Amino acid sequence: MCRLLCVRSNELFTLCAHLRPFACIAENSREYQGHGWGCSWWDDGRWHHYHDIRPLWQDPAPPQAATTLLVAHARSAFRDEGIAVENNMPFADGERVFSFNGELRGVRIKEQGRIGAEKIFNYIKRFDKGDLGAAIERGVSVIEKRSRYIRAMNFVIATPQAVHAASLYNEDPDYFQLRVAHTANTLIICSEPYGEYAWQRLPNRSVTSYPQ
Repeated sequence: MCRLLCVRSNELFTLCAHLRPFACIAENSREYQGHGWGCSWWDDGRWHHYHDIRPLWQDPAPPQAATTLLVAHARSAFRDEGIAVENNMPFADGERVFSFNGELRGVRIKEQGRIGAEKIFNYIKRFDKGDLGAAIERGVSVIEKRSRYIRAMNFVIATPQAVHAASLYNEDPDYFQLRVAHTANTLIICSEPYGEYAWQRLPNRSVTSYPQ
């Protein structure tokens, strides 16, 4: 399934500083991650977005910018279906940006969305009454109860105020378990470790919030 990345820092960083190693992760993944990619970054008080149908490692002109908050996604389309740039994450609604990795089977929820990940994003937002972390916990719980089987349901929702990471998997923790790294100024959440950071694994069946 897909690969995701989120980076938040107290200092400006260039997108390429993290997109380059993320591209290596996607290219060398044991599951194909070449059904397009995208990223969203915060600058000048608003989100900026970029999506391309080419694999991340084959994109000749990824965005060149500096930011303090980045969310990126490399797509592995379920059953090789719905391969179109408009289905590439991150998805956004103006304030919130969403990136997903996983596979759910037999999901019994009614929600709008072109693909399953977008439906999950929209469904979770139903529960947001001012506490997004609590909304994610509630939404994940309901989706799990209404699914026949979940290989994994990992995602990040980022806002200018906080980053929220949900981790749930029932198999293959080496592949599905999200990693997190902290430095004095930077938070990184990624599907796989890279660089010289001190990585830890996010607990299974957890929702972790990182306020600004």
